[in-house]
Amino acid sequence: MRRLARLVPSWFAYLLLVLLALLPLIESAGRTFFHTGIPSSADYVRYIVLWLAFIGGVLTTKDGRHLAFTAGIDLLPAGWKTAVASASSFLAVSVTTILAIAALSFALLVAGPDEKTGIFSTRFLMLIMPVCFAVMAGFFIVRAPPGAARIPAWLGLAFGLCAAYTPLSELLGMAFPASTALFESVRSGIDPVARTLALPCIIVLLVSAVFGTPIFVVLGGVALFLFTRSGGMISVVPNEAYTILTRTAIPAIPLFTLAGFILAAGKGGERLVALFKAVLGWMPGGMAMAAVLLCAFFTTFTGASGVTILALGGLLSFVLINNGYSRKFSLGLLTSSGSIGLLFPPSLPVIMFGVMAQINIMHMFIAGILPGIVMCVTLIVMGVVHSITAKSPRNRFVLRDALAALKNAAWEVLLPVIVFVGYFSGLFTLVETAAVAAGYALVTQTIVHRDIPLKELAGVFRKCLVLIGGVLVILSAAKGLSFYIVDSQLPLQLVDWVQRYVHSKYLFLLLLNLALLVTGCLMDIFSAIVVVVPLILPLGAAFGINPIHLGIIFLANMELGYLTPTIGLNVFISSYTFNEPLARISKYVIPFMLVLFLTVLLITYVPGLATILLPGGR
Repeated sequence: MRRLARLVPSWFAYLLLVLLALLPLIESAGRTFFHTGIPSSADYVRYIVLWLAFIGGVLTTKDGRHLAFTAGIDLLPAGWKTAVASASSFLAVSVTTILAIAALSFALLVAGPDEKTGIFSTRFLMLIMPVCFAVMAGFFIVRAPPGAARIPAWLGLAFGLCAAYTPLSELLGMAFPASTALFESVRSGIDPVARTLALPCIIVLLVSAVFGTPIFVVLGGVALFLFTRSGGMISVVPNEAYTILTRTAIPAIPLFTLAGFILAAGKGGERLVALFKAVLGWMPGGMAMAAVLLCAFFTTFTGASGVTILALGGLLSFVLINNGYSRKFSLGLLTSSGSIGLLFPPSLPVIMFGVMAQINIMHMFIAGILPGIVMCVTLIVMGVVHSITAKSPRNRFVLRDALAALKNAAWEVLLPVIVFVGYFSGLFTLVETAAVAAGYALVTQTIVHRDIPLKELAGVFRKCLVLIGGVLVILSAAKGLSFYIVDSQLPLQLVDWVQRYVHSKYLFLLLLNLALLVTGCLMDIFSAIVVVVPLILPLGAAFGINPIHLGIIFLANMELGYLTPTIGLNVFISSYTFNEPLARISKYVIPFMLVLFLTVLLITYVPGLATILLPGGR
């Protein structure tokens, strides 16, 4: 019975994931053939994403897979690690407890008891947020170090209840109207203390970020305490989480992620490697070209460079080294290529930037094509030069072998064609395109090629949900911080300061590149989009920079930030994947990073690369 109880949430999440793909497909087919659709289909899809985000967040917490920086804790003596882990659990439990109460207040006070979304109560659909935040708090307690070291986690629960007393008192007042005056009097004593402690809590959270505290806890906690310090309502944080997760384009993120995970779980990568080897293996640098293109393909669909390196790193490193490339060059190239596809459609960061900046997403996709090609060509040229210098052996081109490899990989080759034609022709909406990609990947890998037995499909869904939950929960936490930044008029103050001291557009662009490079080192790309984009958009407008070009500059710098020696995300993941010391991987990456930095400067100072393909060449 206990095992069944553990399985039910997972299988329910798998069902939601399938429904998320099916509803847009049915809607598209109904509109095309019957000129009708499913009533409230778009609303159902938005709330399925909301539920998937938070159930995925619970699974991510349960597995201990939330994105976090561990550079600080790895440098500590063994005796300190338990103490730091206990402190981190205190913070995680505190923040998730506050978020649970704030989300409950938001759900009960915003949605009326009779309000409906389709056939469901809107309040019921929104209650997934407080329930899952509370369950996350429970899992953070369970995952805290055992024995006396777990006491801070329980203290975090008590601290969270006190820190969230304002919305808690409102809820208690609703439940016990006769005692409202008592709750108010207690709140008048707690509020000043909470405001006093807010700033120290923010400082502790920021410091804890380098010692393994999950990023969503840091971002969400900073937002909560900023609102507390300013006397604002902390229920704004779950409100903003709800707002961003129910936006129209957001369902494309989990759907494209699902497509990428299914492709990575099957043998599509092996078939594509065989195809590129047969077609490009005769050229100098042909296998390096194949590695770059494959990494770009998979990163485009998963939206996460770590998945690409983990899924293809072992295979591609074996192929490159066995084709005469040095181990140093091969690992440096693969680490650098792990995020190279983030500018190509249907890249998830491009979608997210379009959502945050309120820019036409199709225009963002078009603008990313040439800069993405330039970055790929840069790495390919390095591969060609190394191949010629190292005198790497080449394969003889055999037309029969190339055609046979193309036949084997035909289904994988068709996927980007279907995505491009379906979306850019207007046949499908963005979400419908993502659903088609997910459905296509599922059918080809489970039925056509039979790479993934149906009994193993649940495992693929589980891994996908952990990533979806981790990413979307970070988005939801970051959106509250973004709202505070905008509401406090910080962007306008920043514009005034920059205009006062920086008078050259070109100097501003250089400083922007450096600032974004640092941002890419310290933040994952999704939280950076939500937190930083509201700051740089008015700056770009003040210097007359096209917002679409600004978006490409931003994303190109985020790609580069993944490679920063010792602290870039790709460097960590490559160190784990290839079983190499962090310092050695960092050394391998430096030449690639320097060349890519020059490419980013080219993209920055030649705006036509991003704008020439846009309608009207604007």
